[in-house]
Amino acid sequence: MAWNPTDEIQIVAGTPPGGGLDRSARALASAMAATGAIKVPVAVVNIGGEGGRRAWAHIERQAGNAHVVGIGAPNIRADFLMGASTLDPDRFVPLAMLYSEYIAFLARADTAYRTGQDLVDALVRDAGAVTVALSTSLGNSNHVAVAKVVRHAGADSRAPKIRVFDSAVEAVADVVAGHAQVGAVTAASAVKEVETGRLVCIGMSAPQRLAHPYAGSPTWVEQGVDCVVDSWRGLIGPPGLDRDQVSYWQGVVAAAINTEAWRGELARHLWSGLHLDGPELRDYLKREADEMRAILGELGLLPK
Repeated sequence: MAWNPTDEIQIVAGTPPGGGLDRSARALASAMAATGAIKVPVAVVNIGGEGGRRAWAHIERQAGNAHVVGIGAPNIRADFLMGASTLDPDRFVPLAMLYSEYIAFLARADTAYRTGQDLVDALVRDAGAVTVALSTSLGNSNHVAVAKVVRHAGADSRAPKIRVFDSAVEAVADVVAGHAQVGAVTAASAVKEVETGRLVCIGMSAPQRLAHPYAGSPTWVEQGVDCVVDSWRGLIGPPGLDRDQVSYWQGVVAAAINTEAWRGELARHLWSGLHLDGPELRDYLKREADEMRAILGELGLLPK
C-alpha cells in the first residue's frame, strides 16, 4: 500500500525565522496547504546554527521517518568536502529540487562602493583590505561568487577577510553596521534594505537583471565579470526512506509547485523555479559534486 503520513509533518529549516532556509520551508508549507491534499498538521521547525549543520544532523537521526524532512542547500556537500562536517550528503535521500536563487553583492549607500568596478578596483589595490560578509558557510555558492570576482581582479581568492554568519539576515546587518564593506547574500535576503536605500546592489550573479527592487542593479556579466552563480534549495529526507515514502514526497512537491501560492512565493522572493526529482535530480547532484570539488580545490579549501 502507498505510504501516507499518520502524524504531524515537520519541515526542518537550518536557519532562524527569516533566514533563507526558513523562507524555503515556510513557502513550501504554504504551498502544500494550498493543495488541500495534506490531512495532517505541517510544522516548520527551526534548528539554526553551524551553517545548517545542526538541522541536517537532526534529520540524519530520523532514519526511516518520512514525517521529518528538511531544506537542503549546496553547502551540505561543501562542508563535507572541506572537512567542516562529517555529515555525508549521500546518506540523505534527495526528494526534490525546488528552486534556485542568485547572489547579490551589497554595499552601504554612503560608501565608496557604488559599482561593481569600485569593488574590483579595491581588490586590485589590496584584496586583503576588503571584508566581505556572507552566510551560511565557507565554500557555499555565496563564497564561490565572491571568489570569481576576486579572481577577475587578479587577486588571491583567499585574500579578502570573510565574515561568516548563520543567516543572511545577520550578514546583511553586518554590512548595514559598517563592519563589512560588502555583503554577498541571496537576493531575497536584502530586499528591504535595498528598497529603503540603506544598501545598494553593486553586482548580481544572475545571467540577466532581476525584477524590483533589483531592476536597476547590473549583473556582473554586464560589468565584464564572469560571475554567474546560483544557489539551489531542495527537499531532503533522512536515511532509509523506502520507495513509497519517496514517491509520496515527490507527489506532494509536484502538486505544491503547481499552486498559485507557490508561484506567488517564487515572484515575491525573486526565486527561479527548478523542479527536479528522481534520476534527473541524482544526476544534477552528481555533476554538482564534481564541479564543487574542483572549485573548492581552486579556493584552497580542500583538506590536504
